[in-house]
Amino acid sequence: MITVIASIQQDKYKTEIKSGSKLIISDEPQNLGGQNLGFTPSELLASSLASCTAITLKMYAERKKWDLAEAMIEVNFENEPAKNIAGMTMNIRLFGNLDAAQRKRLLEIAHNCPIHRVLQKPIAIVTHLKD
Repeated sequence: MITVIASIQQDKYKTEIKSGSKLIISDEPQNLGGQNLGFTPSELLASSLASCTAITLKMYAERKKWDLAEAMIEVNFENEPAKNIAGMTMNIRLFGNLDAAQRKRLLEIAHNCPIHRVLQKPIAIVTHLKD
């Protein structure tokens, strides 16, 4: 199980997110009253998919000893709560000495990153109010 703790105090929307000894900041842009000090929650969600895909591709290429010099993953996230729809588009650029079959296989592998698989399933969220 992974546990993260998000804490917001007096600084408008600046939120400290901790996991173990690691810390990141999330915030809202200035036009929404924030200070733009970190990624928005939506950017964090898209970042999870992008980074997981990049890591998965790198691990697979290393295991196969393929020349993947760089993988650049762009994720566009659109959320339209009024229409009850959300979606992500992922664009992948691969750099290195890769033939067409290797590139095709890496595209297939991209769909198997753990975050990609989680986002394609129904997700249950159980919420408790604690003292």
